[in-house]
Amino acid sequence: MPSSVVNHYFYIPETEILRIVYQSGSIYDYLKVPQEIFDKFRAAKSKGQFLNAVIKRKFRFRKIS
Repeated sequence: MPSSVVNHYFYIPETEILRIVYQSGSIYDYLKVPQEIFDKFRAAKSKGQFLNAVIKRKFRFRKIS
């Protein structure tokens, strides 16, 4: 399902990094995101709502570009 917030996302299980490419073009890595949370994010009907309600509140991040 297309998102008005998230353009693409990638998950690296070995490092628990969730990379979000926003529609604006900004790229952020969310750190130490467990596989279980990523699975819930991937299954969420609204990626933007899940991102705001769960991931942004609990996990540190770094801006890539």
